[in-house]
Amino acid sequence: MPAHPSPNVQKASEALAGRLSEIRKDAGISGRELAVRCGWSESKSSRIENARTPPSDADIRAWCRACDADDQAPDLVAANRQSADAHVQWRRLQRSGLRRLQESTGDLYRQTKVFRVYVSDVIPGFLQTPRYAAALLSCIADFRGTPNDASDAVAARMRRNAVLANGARRFSFVLEESVLRYRVCSSETMAAQLGHLLGAMDLPNVSVGIVPFAAQRSVWPMPTFTIFDDTRVHADTLDAASTLTRPSQVDLYARAFSRLSQGAVRGATARSLVTGALADLD
Repeated sequence: MPAHPSPNVQKASEALAGRLSEIRKDAGISGRELAVRCGWSESKSSRIENARTPPSDADIRAWCRACDADDQAPDLVAANRQSADAHVQWRRLQRSGLRRLQESTGDLYRQTKVFRVYVSDVIPGFLQTPRYAAALLSCIADFRGTPNDASDAVAARMRRNAVLANGARRFSFVLEESVLRYRVCSSETMAAQLGHLLGAMDLPNVSVGIVPFAAQRSVWPMPTFTIFDDTRVHADTLDAASTLTRPSQVDLYARAFSRLSQGAVRGATARSLVTGALADLD
């Protein structure tokens, strides 16, 4: 089988194959013995172990069962499922404009019951005003040289964000104080955005914590990420949006969110940080 056209997917496939190989070796059995225990040919074991044939979920479970490593199967199955789409190139998503990127997560947003969002750079998309979103998305389009359909993208984002008004869903945000100070728009637009943030902090299904500059930290500031229920994480970098579904990965980000939350202030103290940023606008 030829290598996958995406280097990221190929690397993920090779990493999965490597883990399966380690499990077999740790069990102290040969590829032939593994094949006998799984009820398939020795050549199939070799193809899977050398990343020439992608295993099915059932193959992975059988492999782990044959090696007395059933506890590792859930992580490996999740890794197998995400290898084809875990590292989505932003440029590919944005090629036809930013609206498509906003719409691509609509179903996920509607299905999720609990959102945990950490941001260190800009106001979370959920809490953005249309004008702030337009300024930010225009910056992104300009930087990447992609079609600037900011108006359509903002409309799509606002439709997507309608889930915020659904009281059956809960939202927990942790913002670095820097988010209140970074300028990606005019002072007037930023003032309206900070006012909107203050209003959102009053919503009964929304919790907003802010990590002050002077807070004693137990973890460092890190790139933005969102946890959807306890099953999926979107972690952003400059060139990619990684979708993480392995239980160990989700648990890692959940622990990071918990640590970051511990350093955040809420209530009147958080509101004073927002009003302070408002007062300092030109």
